[in-house]
Amino acid sequence: MLIVNCLSLLLWILFDEGLLTPLQSLSPRTSGRIDSDQIIDLSGDGTPMLQRVRRGWIWNQFFVLEEYMGSEPQYVGKLHSDLDNGDGAVKYTLLGQGAGTIFTIDEITGDIHAIRSLNREEKSYYVLSAQAVDTETSKPLEPQSEFIIKVQDINDNEPKFLDGPYTASVPEMSPAGAFVRQVTATDADDPTYGNSARVVYSILHGQPYFSVDPKTGVIRTALSNMDREVKEDYEVLIQAKDMGGQMGGLAGTTTVNITLTDVNDNPPRFYKSKHGFCFLSLVPESSPVGSAIGRIKANDADIGKNAEIDYSIVPGDGLNVFDITSDKSTQKGVIHLKKPLDYENKKSYIFKVDAVDPHPDHRFQSMGPFKDTATVKITVVDVDEPPVFSRAFYIMDVYEDTNVGSIIGAVTAQDSDVSNSPVRYSIDRSTDQEKYFTIDDVEGTIATNEILDREDVSQYSISVIAQKLSNPDLISRVNVTIQVLDVNEYAPELAVPYENLMCENAKNGQIIGSIGAEDKDKPLTEQQFHFKLSPESATNPNFTLHDNDNTAGIVTKRNGFSRRQQEFYFLPIVISDSGYPVQSSTNTLTIRVCRCDVDGTILSCNVEAIFLPVGLSTEALIAILLCIIILLVIVVLFVALRRQRKKEICMTSKEDIRDNVISYDDEGGGEEDTQAFDISTLRKPDVMEDAQLRRDVKPEKLHPQLRTIVIQNNTDIRDFINQRLQENDADPT
Repeated sequence: MLIVNCLSLLLWILFDEGLLTPLQSLSPRTSGRIDSDQIIDLSGDGTPMLQRVRRGWIWNQFFVLEEYMGSEPQYVGKLHSDLDNGDGAVKYTLLGQGAGTIFTIDEITGDIHAIRSLNREEKSYYVLSAQAVDTETSKPLEPQSEFIIKVQDINDNEPKFLDGPYTASVPEMSPAGAFVRQVTATDADDPTYGNSARVVYSILHGQPYFSVDPKTGVIRTALSNMDREVKEDYEVLIQAKDMGGQMGGLAGTTTVNITLTDVNDNPPRFYKSKHGFCFLSLVPESSPVGSAIGRIKANDADIGKNAEIDYSIVPGDGLNVFDITSDKSTQKGVIHLKKPLDYENKKSYIFKVDAVDPHPDHRFQSMGPFKDTATVKITVVDVDEPPVFSRAFYIMDVYEDTNVGSIIGAVTAQDSDVSNSPVRYSIDRSTDQEKYFTIDDVEGTIATNEILDREDVSQYSISVIAQKLSNPDLISRVNVTIQVLDVNEYAPELAVPYENLMCENAKNGQIIGSIGAEDKDKPLTEQQFHFKLSPESATNPNFTLHDNDNTAGIVTKRNGFSRRQQEFYFLPIVISDSGYPVQSSTNTLTIRVCRCDVDGTILSCNVEAIFLPVGLSTEALIAILLCIIILLVIVVLFVALRRQRKKEICMTSKEDIRDNVISYDDEGGGEEDTQAFDISTLRKPDVMEDAQLRRDVKPEKLHPQLRTIVIQNNTDIRDFINQRLQENDADPT
């Protein structure tokens, strides 16, 4: 500022002494230096043209220093007209920006002064108008003309970082010269005037880790392989200085906070104790399956995603008993129980756990494998446990009407601890309020306490309690289902009166029929039957029996059967059930031999055979049925007509009914010689009354002759008829 003031004072002295004219002292003109007898005339296209004219205004543009701090107004310049002879007849006026407030003019001399300190950064130039007028008449002597007063810059503004302070990041382990970020400082001074706005960057704090480009302000790493795990944050101080960094220039500073971002350059590592185990845990044997029994942690110096660790159990001792999962929030491995622990079977487990980095960076593979292995020891702690039943539940059966006190079953529980304490049993009476059952507290046998009736209750469900004698608070429960069974009273029988039909040409091993059974004791869904031949038929040469599931198949044991030789076979079969007590019965199965074609279709067998399917179509069966019906109708009509004829013959007049025929044996005989005949006897001889004896004639027989009774169902006749029928059936003609 002192230099500026001195310069202003020097210019003022030169003007005041007349050594310099205003035109000469104010330099340089925007259009170049012009002699005093020339003025600038701008053509229409703005091109300066020089021509000889009458001397007029001696001005072009003025300069004024900014930030002038002198006690007197700062002299700017002088206006002068050729018409001014110095006698005071010409007066000067000033109009435009800052006229009268910033700039003043001496009306007589034309001297212009700045009465205020100016700041170029606020306004760099002012446009004003000047005019010379007659002092007496105030009439213009010259046309009004414009001129410019430019505020000349001084270096009064330091560079500023408008966006500071800055933050930046760069990956750790980056090479030297890696880009970090760029900073920019601005200088409000005039960049076209001197070096006031020429800025140079330098680093004041942050070496030797970072550097800055002096012209661009780009910050880069100065060292390679900076490790975030050693130092993560850096504070760098950057300076921007104007005047090209020379002495006397103004400077500004800013702070850049640089953070090294993490890369996955560290593998997980377990801390190993002196005994070699990384994790020791005591786990009670009563720990439930699925519970977390411990946590193990490997250390990874990285952060974020790069610090994630996957844990796994190495196949071996604990693979089937334990499981491990990764807790992403803490990066710990949580060990869970997969199976129940039993101190009596195994007291400790030793296994290995792997910790693996799931996101390895191939750039750092040379640093070693990104995994580590730890040894884990789990010690099982003995816990006093309740008794354990031999089964998860019990099902017992008892027959109704069983005597009171009968044992129907037993439960068993034992202490699995080392102490092996005795066990006592009891029934939870909330499940057996009527006290139908009792239990032996030592043996665990369950017995009936009442007569049970299946028709009242068919099933009971009770809860049995087992307590340790050494610790009665430790109890176990088991559910016991007692089913009341029906007493087996009835023997099974054939479901229907079977009569199996078989062909004469049946083969050995051919199944000719199937039979089933029924029992009145239980529903069909609960029945189980068994079939076998009776002991006397066990060696039957013709047939055998195959016992199936509740059915039996009849199988031939030879080839060729003849109806002529034997038409019927009777097979005794013993059918037994599965009840208690077992009931059985012997049933006779009838097997009839029939004549069949080569395909096994029955051709003739007996009267009932016409109703058997013989391969006829439905239409043929209907036709046969119609023929039978027509035949029956004809027979009925025939019988009706015959009965009608008999009725007509029997019809007589009343005289016929009343009259008698009288015959005489002797001439002149009386009543004794006559024998009366009832005409009705001729009509119905089969109901003829016994002949009356004559009183005068000795009867030939003492007793009346009795009517002969025809014996029905004669065996010889029946055999004769059957034999003739068989011969006709066998006759192929």
